[in-house]
Amino acid sequence: MTAFPSAEQVRDAQAKLLRRRWFFRDCGVSLAGMAAASLLEKESLASSAPNPLAPRAPHYAPKAKRVISMFQAGAPSHLELYDFKPELAKRSGSLPPAELLAGYRAAFINPNSTLLGPKFAFKRYGRTGLDVSELLPHIGSIADDICVIRSMQTDAVNHAPAQILMNTGSQQFGRPSFGAWTLYGLGSEAEDLPGYVVLTSATGTSGGASNYGAGFLPTLYGGIPLRGTGDPVLYLTNPKGIDREAQRASLDTLNRLNSLALEAVGDPEIASRIQSYEMSYRLQSSAPELMNLADEPKAVLDRYGITDPAKPGYARNCLLARRLLERGVRFVQLFHEAWDTHGDLVNRMKHNAADTDRASAALVIDLKERGLLDDTLVTWGGEFGRTPMNQGGSDGRDHHNRAFSMWVAGGGFKAGHVHGATDDFGFNVVADPVHVHDLNATLLHLLGLDHLRLTARHQGRDFRLTDVHGNVVHGLIA
Repeated sequence: MTAFPSAEQVRDAQAKLLRRRWFFRDCGVSLAGMAAASLLEKESLASSAPNPLAPRAPHYAPKAKRVISMFQAGAPSHLELYDFKPELAKRSGSLPPAELLAGYRAAFINPNSTLLGPKFAFKRYGRTGLDVSELLPHIGSIADDICVIRSMQTDAVNHAPAQILMNTGSQQFGRPSFGAWTLYGLGSEAEDLPGYVVLTSATGTSGGASNYGAGFLPTLYGGIPLRGTGDPVLYLTNPKGIDREAQRASLDTLNRLNSLALEAVGDPEIASRIQSYEMSYRLQSSAPELMNLADEPKAVLDRYGITDPAKPGYARNCLLARRLLERGVRFVQLFHEAWDTHGDLVNRMKHNAADTDRASAALVIDLKERGLLDDTLVTWGGEFGRTPMNQGGSDGRDHHNRAFSMWVAGGGFKAGHVHGATDDFGFNVVADPVHVHDLNATLLHLLGLDHLRLTARHQGRDFRLTDVHGNVVHGLIA
């Protein structure tokens, strides 16, 4: 499927423009009268023109229709959170087996470094006895609602390329993000907010805006970051001397001119520009209302761990994610980059878990109570895992792309389920591997989109989120 005009449509628009110029030149028609009529016609056409973000039917009946991605950037250690390894604990301080390191290339450390056992105890939760770290008691309490994938794999070994791979299907800059592909395939149900919203906490992301950009798709499909302080979007407030009426008049004139250009050349970026201006205008009232948590009951704020509703942070972003979904936003992405633990592992893990555990679980519970979880895909995880070998003396782990854990929930995923397994050291996947491309194919499948058919032509060939890779993992689906 594609959102771009065909070459034939562009030629027809250009021919129409040439015929109009001939009419003005040779037929002696009043230019002023025709211009006035034309502008009135264009204003009517602009108001009824198809919205590039209008909801679209998926390829087949979906199990979910919206997404929340809780991206824990920096790569949380699966060995301290979701993948308990008693054997690793027993052999802590010894060298890893030689056969384990065959063909292995580490990001920074000498691979033949001593093993480091888990630094925290694990506890069993839920009907299935899911092992979850003592650091995450609130996530443990929703064990029966989530599906833990212990067999994730990726290709990249450094943060920026691994984050971009996870979010765009490629380690290279310039590809559309998962959220952009979702809007491209399904459109948005939000009238006064962007269809794809980004909320950040801690230090942002190593991969930057490439994690949520539109790539070669029209820019309208890219994620819109909302800020935690000041104007939710930069320059949202009108400058002094410009009131609402003056802004509307200037915007109407600009839209009429853009509509003329759009009809003439059919460039989808012009349609994006028109919609962006209109969205910015509506955001001036909708965004401040969204960010104001004064109408949320104290019990809800307490559940998320929000003590100051105006203070930005991960907990507030989780609550805002639920509010965004209720307003029709298709894709909400939370980025919390704080999990890079080459050293000071214990203290940093404690700090990050305290920042994210309560609010992550509260979001799932909140969605479930409001009847939103059944058709919302929720993901929690980072770009890769951490090594079972020690780094930084006695308290650190290096990057590890061969095996890591994340969890998913809602939208057709199996609940109270563990998928895949790693070896005794959490080093290699030994059962049911799930590559990043497989995960993306599965998420699209649950949204009713065939990852092989959701394509866009760029530089002479059709691209897709999973490109030439990926298989739907039916073992994750209820």
